Amino acid sequence: MQKKLWLLIGIICITASLWGCDPLTRHKVVSTVFDGVPSMPPADQYCMDFHQQKLAEDKLKAARKESGPDKKDLGSSHPPYKEKRCDKCHDKSQDSGLIKPKEKLCFVCHPKIIDAYNIHGPASVGSCLECHEPHSSSYPSLLKVEKAKLCALCHQEARLAAAMHDKVVAAGLFCMDCHNPHAGPAKYFLR
Repeated sequence: MQKKLWLLIGIICITASLWGCDPLTRHKVVSTVFDGVPSMPPADQYCMDFHQQKLAEDKLKAARKESGPDKKDLGSSHPPYKEKRCDKCHDKSQDSGLIKPKEKLCFVCHPKIIDAYNIHGPASVGSCLECHEPHSSSYPSLLKVEKAKLCALCHQEARLAAAMHDKVVAAGLFCMDCHNPHAGPAKYFLR
């Protein structure tokens, strides 16, 4: 009885930990733990399915645009993705599926994004996906959320100059209006 309980707990833990993983990682783990797991579809099919899904989303966005303006229609697409030049970032012969490791990939096309001595933590280690989506976004600059909420995803500590920051926010300015989100020559990445 206890063995079955521990097995069930193990399966629940594995399932819960894989919930947020990408399909390839999820498949590798599940096929390692269990026998008889069907193989993944070929990479071409997987990409085709992904693009079909994105085309359907794009059609929905176009239909919304025709029905009237919407704040989310101000979105963005990564040019290589939009132009279906997937091989600019993806390489099916690599285990990761990318031409470079994830933390170095964006710097292939954006080598000068870090152009100063003081570097924002995520940018310094190539964690671009902490703030940006890789393919398309409902927001400008491939941001994950709207500009006003982006920095608060990570920065929840008390501001050094709280009163000044409150006035700036009340005036309709954003963090990026004063701080460079990638790097800057001054302390706190001030522009």
